[in-house]
Amino acid sequence: MINYHEPLFRPPSEAHSLILQVSLGCAWNKCAFCEMYSSKTFTLRKEKDVFADIEAMSPYANDYRKVFLADGNAMVLSFDKLSRILDQLHATFPRLTRVSAYAIPKDIAAKTDDELQALAAKGLKLLYVGIESGDDELLGRINKGEDFASTSHALQRARKAGIKLSVMILNGLGGKNYSQQHAINSAKMVNEIQPEFLSTLVLSYPYGEAHFMKKFDGEFIPLDTIGLIAEMKVFIENLNLSQTVFRSDHASNYLILRGNFPRDKQEMLNRINAVLDDPANAKLRPEWMRGL
Repeated sequence: MINYHEPLFRPPSEAHSLILQVSLGCAWNKCAFCEMYSSKTFTLRKEKDVFADIEAMSPYANDYRKVFLADGNAMVLSFDKLSRILDQLHATFPRLTRVSAYAIPKDIAAKTDDELQALAAKGLKLLYVGIESGDDELLGRINKGEDFASTSHALQRARKAGIKLSVMILNGLGGKNYSQQHAINSAKMVNEIQPEFLSTLVLSYPYGEAHFMKKFDGEFIPLDTIGLIAEMKVFIENLNLSQTVFRSDHASNYLILRGNFPRDKQEMLNRINAVLDDPANAKLRPEWMRGL
């Protein structure tokens, strides 16, 4: 069996995947909102150790069809190393249909078009990317290390290479002062990328609001529940997607929304409007349930 270096994170949709740590922590690890890997020093695991983990799971080779490469941005590995890992996975797991990973735009930008296409051909089929926001001012204030142009360009290249994308926007990230521009510009970026999957999470404060405010470059006024939902309305109103699965059903979300764009756009807006028109009778997730 594999002995993981904790904490271990994976997307909800990878619940039944084999998790393989090819790196520890996050290569960037400077975002104001993120504390996921604060206890880890970023390290690339030795290839022999990764291969040993793959070998340790070989008795269960027929049980796995999906593998998720952890930790925070496995795409930071070189093309050659990723290629060898993908080859070893396919040699070990005969029923393997998909390998996926977290990525940040600069990881994708560091790969050539030919390299991205080759990785897709070797089974890297899905990348999860926390866009967080499409607003350049806000991206700077949270120290994301990316901007609208770098994110959009890198992710469009990945899609063109045959790699599907699951992207995430953080509802409430800019607070009251930046809510409108955050919603509108995030929608603009998503429209440019046209990802296969889109989700929204609500900004959380694992170490408290005061801790986040110290890391945020500017004045941060948190949005209340109705403010968060109003921001979602602006975001969804401005989305123009041709074929995207949308989920806003994470434990952090107050209002659960699920649908496909463009088919279900108006239905989701109707649900949001019902809440905004009559907040007192809105059926929202109670505060005590958030995070469960």
